[in-house]
Amino acid sequence: MAGKALTTAATMMCPHGGTVTAMSSGRVTATAPVLRATDTFLIAGCSFSTAAGPMPCVTVRWVSPDTRVKASGAATLSEGSIGLCLNGANAPQGTVSVLMTQPHATTV
Repeated sequence: MAGKALTTAATMMCPHGGTVTAMSSGRVTATAPVLRATDTFLIAGCSFSTAAGPMPCVTVRWVSPDTRVKASGAATLSEGSIGLCLNGANAPQGTVSVLMTQPHATTV
């Protein structure tokens, strides 16, 4: 694990100020469920726009999850993980910024 664990209580944003909301079906928790690269990450409120019109970030694809830590068979995420923010056409528009994390996790 590269740093503190990411949970559903973590605060993450796209490069344009959109808020990332994570939904986990995992069973490992800290004060909230621990996030895995296979979980769902949606972005709301992204203001990115081009001359062709709005191109907001809508989801996150994790390209560098934790390599040694797994939960329910999937790689976990920590503050050192790298996630790409994608628009509706799945084009990368920058990396996720992790603003707040969860330091400890336990199995339930």
